[in-house]
Amino acid sequence: MITLSEHARWPLDVPIADLAAAGLPVASLVRFKLFTLDHRLLRAVLGRLASKDADRVATSVQKLFK
Repeated sequence: MITLSEHARWPLDVPIADLAAAGLPVASLVRFKLFTLDHRLLRAVLGRLASKDADRVATSVQKLFK
């Protein structure tokens, strides 16, 4: 999930460096809180993670499942 960076940190949080590419107006981070969501509930795509941010998230996912 993506949340504001002002929240207390969790061990595998990944700050998003390129907020504009992600379509985010404020400092945010990716937090590994897994859940399922029916894709029909999504209204729109606001942006995408920049490649460097996506790479850092992928590294954290690998740590999560080790």
